[in-house]
Amino acid sequence: MFIADLFRREGPVVSFEVFPPKAGAPVENVYRTIEAIADLAPGFVSVTYGAGGSSRDRTVEIASRICSTYGLEALAHLTGMSHSTGEIDAICRSLLERGVGNILALRGDPPREGGAVARSYPYAAGLIGHIKTAFPGSFCVAAAAYPEGHVECADPERDLDHLKEKVDVGADLLITQLFFDNEIFHRFRDRVAARGIDVPLVAGIFPVLNAGQVQRIVTLCGASLPPKFTRIMARYANDPEALAEAGVAYATEQIVDLLSSDVDGIHLYTMNRPETTRRIMGNIGRLRRVAPACGR
Repeated sequence: MFIADLFRREGPVVSFEVFPPKAGAPVENVYRTIEAIADLAPGFVSVTYGAGGSSRDRTVEIASRICSTYGLEALAHLTGMSHSTGEIDAICRSLLERGVGNILALRGDPPREGGAVARSYPYAAGLIGHIKTAFPGSFCVAAAAYPEGHVECADPERDLDHLKEKVDVGADLLITQLFFDNEIFHRFRDRVAARGIDVPLVAGIFPVLNAGQVQRIVTLCGASLPPKFTRIMARYANDPEALAEAGVAYATEQIVDLLSSDVDGIHLYTMNRPETTRRIMGNIGRLRRVAPACGR
């Protein structure tokens, strides 16, 4: 099933993200995570892709097993930065052969070890357009959206231009970068609609469980930290258990607000921590059942 179709017939779609283990680590760890959350019935599960395509084979393998073993829809991340057109086509064919018809097309990052970069697709729009042209009708393609703008684009309006281009060349839905201030998302959703972008916009939510994650997040994606969030981090910084509890509570509060605002979907970054995902889903279980359909 194309996951974009879920948004046309259900209420808000809740989905999860998992990531492949690093090279040399056992892949069974991620399968234990999926097994532990499969009964929560997510709309789909996305599988990330290492820098420079470092985990591409495992991404394809895990996405395939999500579909075949667990009976869930999978969204395989695919980055264009370090692949030639031939490599992209080979990966797409492999996904189709394994029953995976949903791709999150990203620009991606260059290899961490400084290897050669193919640069066939230096921007996500080119990758999206190629997939849609080379494999017509075969894939539902999702794209990334940045409520606070991409860290490499200083002009918010130009960033929206790039987002519109992704949709114009074939993106079927959008999943946002993480954010900690829902007002930023609400304003972004209004700006997206004003640009005539009318595909599902899914909110990415990241539960912060330890203080070290915060600095990495700010460095990598530039997410702003609202006063309420920083007060929580300061209050519980020296109490890891309490901080993890507060992180779950904060993420739950974000999701409650988004569901009450008729968000199209929630994409929960699990960080391969099923116990955290289960607690958050338990907190919002009844809200999911009573939330109105989004009408797409």
